[in-house]
Amino acid sequence: MQKVEIRVKGDLDNYWSEWFQDFEISRVEEGESLLVGEVVDQAALYGVIGKLRDLGLGLIAVNEIG
Repeated sequence: MQKVEIRVKGDLDNYWSEWFQDFEISRVEEGESLLVGEVVDQAALYGVIGKLRDLGLGLIAVNEIG
């Protein structure tokens, strides 16, 4: 498992957490959200990033943490 944080341009609330594989979602600045959670591999990470793309959210940063 790999713990990651994904920062996006756009407002998401915790309503979307289940759809994003139980990632914790928080607003960090006006118009930006942070998703923190675990993925099993790179393919799963790309799946999460694809969902963000499908919602029209701009990707700001992806970082491995912990």
